[in-house]
Amino acid sequence: MKKKGRPKGGKNRTWNQEEKYRIISRVLTGENSALQIAKDENISDGMLANWIKKYQEGGKQSLINKRKTGNPFAKYQNRKHLTRLEQLEFDNLKLRLENELLKKGLVLEEVIDLQTK
Repeated sequence: MKKKGRPKGGKNRTWNQEEKYRIISRVLTGENSALQIAKDENISDGMLANWIKKYQEGGKQSLINKRKTGNPFAKYQNRKHLTRLEQLEFDNLKLRLENELLKKGLVLEEVIDLQTK
């Protein structure tokens, strides 16, 4: 019996707007059942149902991912020596994060505590 879900330590898959639209258009044109198409594309039928619902409520524009996936600091974490450009990008990213936290009402001491962890 095949195990469901991603393998331990595996990465979450991401789907862009075009891929989502290609998959749900197969359902909407009646090419096959939603369950069969979900199996063919190796996605859950619940995820496919959510995509279809979003599409019917807001059109193709609603299929765009709202958040970017992944940790923005991961690129810099496991490196001992950063180039000058990478160091500037990293500092810029930290400052943008600090700015967002301050906008949410955190006081400066809490931001510094978060940065030192």
